[in-house]
Amino acid sequence: MRPWLSIAWLDSAIALTIPALIFRMTDVHAAAPIEALVFGAGILGAAFLLSWGAEVAQLEISQALALAILALIAILPEYAVDLYFAWRAAEDPIYGHYAAANMTGANRLLVGLGWPIVVWIFWARWRKSEVRLAPSDQIAVWFLAMATLYAFVIAAVGSFWWLDTVVLIALFAWYLYRTGALGSDEPDLVGPALMLSRLPRSWRLCCNAGLFVFSGVVIFLAAEPFAEALIDTGHEFGIDEFLLVQWVAPLASEAPEFIIAAIWTVRGHATMALSALISSKVNQWTLLIGTISIVYSISAGRIQALPLDVQQRHEIFLTAAQSLFAAVMLSDRRLTWWQALLLFLPFTVQLIVPALRMEVAVVYLALTLFWGIHYRHYLAAILRGGPKGLSGAA
Repeated sequence: MRPWLSIAWLDSAIALTIPALIFRMTDVHAAAPIEALVFGAGILGAAFLLSWGAEVAQLEISQALALAILALIAILPEYAVDLYFAWRAAEDPIYGHYAAANMTGANRLLVGLGWPIVVWIFWARWRKSEVRLAPSDQIAVWFLAMATLYAFVIAAVGSFWWLDTVVLIALFAWYLYRTGALGSDEPDLVGPALMLSRLPRSWRLCCNAGLFVFSGVVIFLAAEPFAEALIDTGHEFGIDEFLLVQWVAPLASEAPEFIIAAIWTVRGHATMALSALISSKVNQWTLLIGTISIVYSISAGRIQALPLDVQQRHEIFLTAAQSLFAAVMLSDRRLTWWQALLLFLPFTVQLIVPALRMEVAVVYLALTLFWGIHYRHYLAAILRGGPKGLSGAA
């Protein structure tokens, strides 16, 4: 990408954040759909800036750890919106409903849409029918499987509580530790990230720090009004606000990550693209869920579980079923175009007909059983090795 085009991308991302900052700093108000658009655009621009900064971070640490941190930073907007819902749930229980909707929607988007997009772009551009993962990527698959099994416990118990925080945040910390022990590879950067990487190291670090601070401020200021504007938009137009929170908000926060993954895939780095999206899934399935009960308890002023109703439990069960199928399917370290289709089709069905969520979950579990039997040798090797053995083999 030419330097002027990289600058244009950078300027455009910053420009997206300016109206949101103006609205917040001058206390300007508009109709709910306009505010949703303004603050959603601000979050989108900030997410791009965060993603470019995190890409450049691969120059400083191991690539596997950098991808894990990139995945974490890229979904900070998702965290901001979801944790705002968890905070408000202590005052109004309906916000607990929104917190579960936002979290499950983001998780299902990653697996049902993000992963297939990488595989299909790789096929369209390079005529390769599958994406093969590196041996070290099995670490993420192992942690994804462990977090998924625990998610079934959450669905059965029917609440987010303090034990979730202990288990899932411990899993996330362990995941970062294992990925940090891997070797370093030269990253393949493009666009604004490449432009930043060519700066002298001291300037590069300063620019990265500036991107992170500026983006963090924008996300912090935009998360609350964006979430409330989405809900008000649903009320105003008679649209189910649950669906808006579940799908529109995650799309705004996940879009930069999807675009970066698509760019990497077009450049022939589909493995790195899929690895980043898998890391995002692990991050959301561990740290995000683990922090919901913390935020809810702080807001409530005491340690307290956030209760889940039947629909929320079904949403988490469906998301866990999808995740388990995806983890089992990746046990042989590859994802083919038709396996991507098996991830995409049930996702599309539950998106179009939400009432079929439990039926779709049963389909995922049936597919998991079939693949589990077929891939039993791969699964046994992963379970025997664990994250320590896998990273050592990598």
